[in-house]
Amino acid sequence: MKIRQAFICFTLLAASTAATAEIVVGVTVSTTGPGASLGVHYRNTFNMLPKTLGGQPVKYIILDDASDPTQAVKNARKLISTDNVDVIMGSSSVPNNHAISEVATELKTPQIALAPMSLPPEKMTWTFVVPQSIPLMIEGVVRHMQANGVKSVGYIGFNDPWGEGIDKAFTALAGPAGIKIVANERYARSDTSVEAQVLKIVAAKPDAVLIGGSGTPGALPAISLAGRGFKGQIYGNHGMVNPDFIRIGAKSVEGLIAPTGPLVVVEQLSDSNPVKSVASGFVKAYDAAYGVQNRNAFAGYAYDAHLLVEKALPEAMKADSPGTPAFRAALRDSLEKLREVVGTHGVYTLSPSNHNGMDARARVLVKVENGAWKLVQ
Repeated sequence: MKIRQAFICFTLLAASTAATAEIVVGVTVSTTGPGASLGVHYRNTFNMLPKTLGGQPVKYIILDDASDPTQAVKNARKLISTDNVDVIMGSSSVPNNHAISEVATELKTPQIALAPMSLPPEKMTWTFVVPQSIPLMIEGVVRHMQANGVKSVGYIGFNDPWGEGIDKAFTALAGPAGIKIVANERYARSDTSVEAQVLKIVAAKPDAVLIGGSGTPGALPAISLAGRGFKGQIYGNHGMVNPDFIRIGAKSVEGLIAPTGPLVVVEQLSDSNPVKSVASGFVKAYDAAYGVQNRNAFAGYAYDAHLLVEKALPEAMKADSPGTPAFRAALRDSLEKLREVVGTHGVYTLSPSNHNGMDARARVLVKVENGAWKLVQ
């Protein structure tokens, strides 16, 4: 009898410990360096999240990777090996996310990437991506070009995985759409001038220009194009849609069209839009904390990362307690089973072969009008 009672007590104690175990979330984002205009918004969201996650107490450890992939790797190793996090979230740029994913795979810890990235399936086993895929978003741009008679386009983008990703997606879609790419230029995130590249683009006389940059450095080509008197349509991408981009670009970015998530223009959405309710609730809280003028797409990605882990937790908690390899593996498996999770940017349905799970419900086109992002109907 005493042995049986002891066993029951032990079982109850273990269950109680699991029920109250703290979840530790590691975050590495770029709050300094060229990517800071994105990273600070991610950080803002994590700082305002509840102190519980899926009913469990949660601790967020937030580090700055200074927009540097090498520092992102150091942060990821520290968070996983020293701080024993259950999941790692970050970073703000594609190069940093690629670097973190290698550590996540090596140390078998789920990563929720906060910038669009695409790797071979065998390298994505532990990595899940919150933002919309590049092909999904560029498809919206190409459709707008077709509808408005654009036949030739000049491209200028970063000389890194983000710029290459935009170029690859656009090239794949442009040909079948009857659009010719007449110039293809690159620049570094840290460059202060793109005059030489823009001169080549303007000389090619394209109907439109597509910019494959992100954050405030993404405004540089638009500023140069305006200075050269380019009158064609300028298109951007979802890595640009934040207040600082308009602040830096000013009048030079007026009229620019870019794809983004519904969150950015939530008040302009129809009531039938599936994400309007969730996005409206988040925007209200974010605006109250940081001011309406700071609204942006990137804060919502951090919130959606939080939602995905929250939905995956109950199943993972059945496997083991947080802080263990078994729990991290169970959390990874649980994330793959999520279906129709409504976030601020879209609806997520994940699977072993799809670690992003977003569709056209996650995409709208916006245009800079009078210094603000407006929905393109």
